[in-house]
Amino acid sequence: MDNERRANGDADFRGPLDVTSAATFVLDERDVVIGWSHAAQDLLGYRTDEIIGRSVAVILGPDGVPGPGAAPERRAAADRAVRPGGSPLVPPFPEHDVHAAIHRDGHRMRLVTAVCLLSGTGQAERVVVVADRDRLREWESRLAMLQGLATESPLGFAIYDTDLRLVWCNAASEREIGRPLAETRGELAEDLYPRGRFVTPGYPETLHAVMRQVLDTGEPFLDLHFRAEQPSDPGEEHLWSCSYYRLQDASGHVFGVCEDAFDISDRYEAQRQVNLLVEAGRSVGTTLDVLVTAGELAAVAVPEYADRVDVDLAPAVLEGEVPGGTGAGASDLLRAASRPAGAPDSGTPGPGPSAHATADGQAGGTPGEPGIPPRPVTYAEGSPQHRSLASGGLVLEDDTLVVPLRAGGAVLGLATFVRDGRRSFFDRGAVAVADELVARAAVSVDNARRYTRERESALALQRQLLPQHLPSNSAVDLAYRYLPTDDLSGVGGDWFDVIPLSGTRVGLVVGDVVGHGLHAAATMGRLRTTVRALAPLDLSPDELLKRLDDLVGQSAQDSADALGTLTGDEDVAAGATCLYAVYDPVSRSCTMARAGHLPPAVVEPGGRVTFPDLPAGPPLGLGGLPFECLEIELPVGSLLALFTDGLVEARDRDIDKGLETLAHVLAGSDPADSLEDLCDRAISDLLPDGTTNDDTALLLVRTRELDDRRVAVWSLPAEPVAAGRAREFVANRLRSWGLDELVFTTELIASELVTNAVRYAEGPLHLRLIHDRTLVCEVADAGHTAPHLRHSADDDEGGRGLFIVAQLVQRWGTRYSQDGKAIWTEQALPAPSRPRPRVGDSTGLPDDPVLAGS
Repeated sequence: MDNERRANGDADFRGPLDVTSAATFVLDERDVVIGWSHAAQDLLGYRTDEIIGRSVAVILGPDGVPGPGAAPERRAAADRAVRPGGSPLVPPFPEHDVHAAIHRDGHRMRLVTAVCLLSGTGQAERVVVVADRDRLREWESRLAMLQGLATESPLGFAIYDTDLRLVWCNAASEREIGRPLAETRGELAEDLYPRGRFVTPGYPETLHAVMRQVLDTGEPFLDLHFRAEQPSDPGEEHLWSCSYYRLQDASGHVFGVCEDAFDISDRYEAQRQVNLLVEAGRSVGTTLDVLVTAGELAAVAVPEYADRVDVDLAPAVLEGEVPGGTGAGASDLLRAASRPAGAPDSGTPGPGPSAHATADGQAGGTPGEPGIPPRPVTYAEGSPQHRSLASGGLVLEDDTLVVPLRAGGAVLGLATFVRDGRRSFFDRGAVAVADELVARAAVSVDNARRYTRERESALALQRQLLPQHLPSNSAVDLAYRYLPTDDLSGVGGDWFDVIPLSGTRVGLVVGDVVGHGLHAAATMGRLRTTVRALAPLDLSPDELLKRLDDLVGQSAQDSADALGTLTGDEDVAAGATCLYAVYDPVSRSCTMARAGHLPPAVVEPGGRVTFPDLPAGPPLGLGGLPFECLEIELPVGSLLALFTDGLVEARDRDIDKGLETLAHVLAGSDPADSLEDLCDRAISDLLPDGTTNDDTALLLVRTRELDDRRVAVWSLPAEPVAAGRAREFVANRLRSWGLDELVFTTELIASELVTNAVRYAEGPLHLRLIHDRTLVCEVADAGHTAPHLRHSADDDEGGRGLFIVAQLVQRWGTRYSQDGKAIWTEQALPAPSRPRPRVGDSTGLPDDPVLAGS
């Protein structure tokens, strides 16, 4: 008996009233004990020699003697453990009574008794089986549990023999199979669930392989996921959590394998939908790009949630604006992304839109793939998409679910989910998941839309702040490039400029403001505007940078006074760098100064590249240190490269290496090469992948020389007669240039300027005419007093000369130098009667009878 229990894991399946395990004794017709088992001795305490021959009343009392007419208190639970139409789980108990009993040591007990009548010629009349009542109740509870597992449990239980044929199953398994046990008994497991497979990684895929391994090894398999069509509902695929363990009898003989299975399809679907939302939170909205976000929404939903997803957006959303509203006027959208089941991540064209929509130009790829632009899509009247747009709400029709992308009360577009017949239609839970998924995606789309609008505004501001076009001039040829850091940072603080100055000179500027974004761009615009305002004053480069430094420092101090202290919001202009150079095509001199900026690269016509030893100077806004100028003479055709550090400095390259690469590119250029091509080569070699760690500005300048036949210079004494000589010189030279129409006005201008210099300044005087795009007339003296326009009274004898000059010219001004000042004017040239010679061309001009300096 003990061996039997050990073979079954210490479980006793015989029951408390089984004669092989219960306490038994035999009575004669006078209720005298004539037989006594060892189990009775263990239960009641009496040895055989103490109880044999005594009345059973010693144990049970006079009223408790069991007899054939005793009415049972209740039937055993096994009487009820019978399957509908099947055999009982265990043999039923005999009828039994509950009696009070007295143990040998005197304590009272509650026993359950069952009586078996005997027939024959001997003394024995009855066999009494006795068990403890509590043990019986425990056994009945176990039977009730077995009864529940057999008839009420949602878990499916089945027993297969060693040939893997069905032997027994409970009611839940019958419902899954869809046929009673009487019809399926003896069928193979794989015949009951055809095309089923295990999807748990690392385990066999077939029922046969799993159960055979359990039978052979005795090792159980727990919680394996099995996917198959449910036999009772063909076409509907379910997922079960299954466990398998080997069955053997008391002697250890293997007679089959037990399967318990629980349908987790709903739980798995709910978890899968939760995972979908988690994945959407992780992978949707990773960039601030509307089209990328739409593609991410489509990618995360296919194939986990739907077999096809189309994401259509209003055209205004792609431009960063809010759509006008719902209704028929809003029915024309753009297909931003479309993803069918089985589509790769990129590169492979997919089919066109769903049957509810028509799109133009389907050839060439699916929207949402790299390089495929959005396509117009119009929905048919009465389609789910059309109804959703009209109502602004969710629409479900058969296998199609349309959910609007809403943000701030506006409908940004539609997400259309389509399921084919292989999976269930959209139930309430699936609709809720789609609603939540689209709501989250709509927030990301709206954020991307807002960023698009802000970035477009910032780019528009930057385009207005940077030069729209560089002015044409006779001093230099120009080409330039500007590259922002990246698409996210967008605008930055680098800038460049070319500023026409008096005397056909030109100012060249390049600068760099710390940081990126709208604030840096706005600061850059302020600095550029300030430089353009200071440059026409004809200040020397060091003086211009000094004034710019003072303005930046004052702006930072004003911000500090307003905020109480310098914080992270102080003016980012503090610490900006700038390089300012002035090139004169008449003298071919270039004067430059820098405020913490990189020096320019100078390429001589022979290809020699140098970086002038230009004093660095402090960045703008620091104050306290002077700026210094450097003047160099540039041969005709020299190349000047002004740039910011973003061109030559990178994370994986130090600045010296970048300067070396730039010098190599410039040295290989030919004077006949296009500056535009040279810009492209420099960008390609220094920024091969097209990206940079910082904003990049590059300005290439090839110098020209103004032909000396188009420049005339005279020295005049500081005497009253100088005005007459000036008129004579001017008239002769203008006639030789074919500018007879300007003789009278230019004589008057030169006469008035010379007269003022004689009267108010010091000698010697210099008169200069320059025949360029305009006619420039300059009078230089040794004084530093600036002339001023004034309104003379009617009785004043003088004071009207400069006023008259101002009415005759386009522009006029004063330029200061170390030796004094020069008053200059510019007049428009008359319409040419013959082609004007090119700058630098010495042919086609009459000889000048008046030598320069005469």
